[in-house]
Amino acid sequence: MSRIFDTGGIMVYEERNAWAGLIVGVLVIGGYVVSVLQQASGRPVTEVDWLPPMLWTIGLGIVATIVISIVWGIIAGAKDPDGVGKSDVRDRDISRMGSRVEQAFVVIAGLGVIALCAVGADVFWIANTMFAGFAVAAMVGSVARVVAYRRGLV
Repeated sequence: MSRIFDTGGIMVYEERNAWAGLIVGVLVIGGYVVSVLQQASGRPVTEVDWLPPMLWTIGLGIVATIVISIVWGIIAGAKDPDGVGKSDVRDRDISRMGSRVEQAFVVIAGLGVIALCAVGADVFWIANTMFAGFAVAAMVGSVARVVAYRRGLV
């Protein structure tokens, strides 16, 4: 585990944000899935009141990511006050690459939603497909960024 976070120095702002999003994403998405499955015990999943947990998941995910990024930034700033907020061309290239990866998964989710609408699927499946698409896009984009920071852009 410590090898994952061993950067050989201080992480740049964008890499810390990618890690924060990845960590928070795993936790809040897991919480959402558990919440929905607990509600569904013994009844069809389409009867679950999914909207409040979904909105809480989105809100908590955003707030937690911001808080972790700020706290991590403060800690990094204490260790390296001169380099904490600096970014360069490599950071911008990695950010663009991560965004392209995310966009691809959002498009795939959008196509899935269109297909579900075409067959008249329940709103539960349509909403959760789009939610899952956004979640997967964010997670895969963060993984792509972290890998690019660790191994470089190809």
